Amino acid sequence: MSIHDRAIVDAAARLHPSVEVGPYAIIGAGVVLHAGVVVGPHAVLTGPMEVGAGTRIGAHACLGGDPQDLKHRGGDTVLRIGEGNDFREFTTASRGTVAGGGLTSIGDNNLFMAYSHVAHDCVVGSGCVFSNAVNIAGHVEIQDGAVLGGLAAVHQHCRVGRYAMVGGGAMVAQDVPPFVTAQGDRARLFGLNIVGLRRAAFDPAVVGALKAAYRDLFHQGLPLRIALEQVRAAAGPPEVLELCAFVEGSARGICRSAGADAAPE
Repeated sequence: MSIHDRAIVDAAARLHPSVEVGPYAIIGAGVVLHAGVVVGPHAVLTGPMEVGAGTRIGAHACLGGDPQDLKHRGGDTVLRIGEGNDFREFTTASRGTVAGGGLTSIGDNNLFMAYSHVAHDCVVGSGCVFSNAVNIAGHVEIQDGAVLGGLAAVHQHCRVGRYAMVGGGAMVAQDVPPFVTAQGDRARLFGLNIVGLRRAAFDPAVVGALKAAYRDLFHQGLPLRIALEQVRAAAGPPEVLELCAFVEGSARGICRSAGADAAPE
């Protein structure tokens, strides 16, 4: 274990012998750091929280702090972080709230660039990218492989689907379905995330089926219920059914397409 002599580590913290802690870092009671975690200078980790193996925490990052929620009155809440994540300088992530279930959860192999923020009761999947100064509000869900461009923000209780791309500066006030791109204030949909799907090695036939489904859902001008029935009847690959299920399960509604005035319901 390599702990700088000017770091402060609470006796009630649990650190794997391979953990590295830089100068002036503060690690509080209830913090659990697994093998290979690296904590940079001036970082502040507040428990209860758990950080998975191989995660890197940059200078001045603040993880596990109290929820920024006026209803928060303490309680047994947690921030749980998976393996192989990279939190860059000045990133922040809050614990959950009792009312929200008590847990903020972050998966594996995510990149959080400088000044990005994960609020209370959020669920972040794996393989996501939060560019500089991305902010997600409380109760947000970011699914696997999603990419959020710099300065983007996501409203409370919204979802961003798997392998979606949210453009820089976007203000997301409704759900962004999987496999698509969204941008603007308020964010609208601009077709499939073709580049992201290619990088993730999606089969061209699947991409073609998703293109057709996107067109049928958002560019026919039909009520969404009828459009969903048509897309399901076409018996496409599982990714198309995933897209339909996400749209149908939306509580806040889906971002409208920039290229059509499809009916919202």
